[in-house]
Amino acid sequence: MAGHIQDRWYKTELGPTGKVVKVKTERYGVGLRYRARYVGPDGTEKSKSFPDRQKRLAEQWLSQIETDMARGQYIDPQAGRLTVRQHAERWLASLTMDPGTFVGTEQRIRLHVLPYLGSRTLGSLRPTHIREWLRKLHDGGVAPAYQRVIFANLSTMLTAAVDDRLIPENPCRSSSVRAPKLDPRRIVPWQREHVLAVRSALSEQYRPMVDLAGGCGLRQGEVLGLAVEDVDFIDGVVHVVRQVKLIRNRPVFAPPKGAKERTVPLPESVARSIEEHISQHPPASVALPWRTVDGAPVTASLLFHRDQGRPINRNDFNRGVWRPALETVGVPLGRASGMHALRHFYASVLLDAGESIKALSEYLGHHDPGFTLRTYTHLMPSSEKRTREAVNRAFLDGPDTDDGPTTAQGE
Repeated sequence: MAGHIQDRWYKTELGPTGKVVKVKTERYGVGLRYRARYVGPDGTEKSKSFPDRQKRLAEQWLSQIETDMARGQYIDPQAGRLTVRQHAERWLASLTMDPGTFVGTEQRIRLHVLPYLGSRTLGSLRPTHIREWLRKLHDGGVAPAYQRVIFANLSTMLTAAVDDRLIPENPCRSSSVRAPKLDPRRIVPWQREHVLAVRSALSEQYRPMVDLAGGCGLRQGEVLGLAVEDVDFIDGVVHVVRQVKLIRNRPVFAPPKGAKERTVPLPESVARSIEEHISQHPPASVALPWRTVDGAPVTASLLFHRDQGRPINRNDFNRGVWRPALETVGVPLGRASGMHALRHFYASVLLDAGESIKALSEYLGHHDPGFTLRTYTHLMPSSEKRTREAVNRAFLDGPDTDDGPTTAQGE
C-alpha cells in the first residue's frame, strides 16, 4: 500500500509490564479518526482524513492511489481545489492562436462561463452543473449556434485540465451532457433579383463589393482587405491572401479565415465592375498592423477604403451602408441578411451549374469539403432530375424507332 493509516484517537506506548499497549490520545472522540498518508510523485506528503469506523475506506483509498500511480493516472487530490476561474485564467494565458480568435474565446469564457461556474472548484464540477449551465444559456436567449461555440470552448478548457492532471475526466463529455443542437433551418439563398436589388440600393462606390462577394464568394473581411495587386485581370483570377479584422474594434490585416489562402476564378462581369471601380475610385495605400494590434505594419493598395487611406470599419459599414440598403428593398434584418448571404448565393449558382463540391469548397475557403457538403447539400440538383436528363439525352441522340423505353413491348 502506498502509505499508511494513522489512528489519531489512539497511540502505542510501552506499558508497565514492558509490553506495547494502545492508549487514548488527547484527540480521542474528537474530529475525524483516521488519516491516510502517502508521499506523492512530487515528493510531498499527501493525506485524507476519514471518520471513525471507516478504516476500510481509508485503506481502499490508499490502494486506489497506489494503482493510479502504477498506471500513470495519478491526480493530486489538492489539484481539484483550483477554481474554474483560476484555471480559465491560466488556460487563456497559455493559448497560442490567432489574436482575433483569442479575443472571441476570452469574451465567451468571461461573459458566459465564469458568471455561472467561475467560483466552483474543478474537482466539484459535475455533469449536472454543465446541464444546468446549458439550460441557463438556453433560457437567456443565446442562439443555438453560439451556444455550441461557448460549449466547445468550455469543453476544450476542461480537457486541458484533464491533460494537466487537475481532474480525472471532463464533465462536458459525460453521456448525459449533450452539446446544443444547431438550428435545423436550411440555408435559403437569395434569388438573383434579390441580389441585384440590394446592389442597386447601395451607393455606386460600394456596388462592386456585392459583385466580389456574390460573384467570387469572398467573405466581407476579404472584400475589405482586397488589394489591386491581388486581382489578376490577365489570368482571370483573384488571389485571396488577407482580410481586415477587428480586434476589440481596432482594424488589423490578417490571413483569411483558417489561414487558408486561395485563388478563385474572376468572372468577366466582376472584372469589368472592378475595372470601372478603379477608374472612378483609385486604390489607396493602407497600412495596418499584421495579425495583432501591435504587430508589424503591412501596406496594401486596397480597392475599398475611406478618406485619407483609412480602412473601412465593417461595423460602421454594416450599420450605415448595408442595413439601410436592405431596408430600402424590404429585406428583413436578421441572421440571413448580412453580406454572408452573398456567399450562399454564390454557392447556389455554382451548384446549380453542376460545379463539384470539392471545387466549391476550395473557392469558398472551407477547411473541409465535407463541411461544404453538409451546408449546401440541399441545394444540389436532385439525383432523379439528373437521371431523367441523362437518359433523355441518351435516347434523344439514339435511333428513331417505335420500340423506345416508353413503348410497351407486345408478346
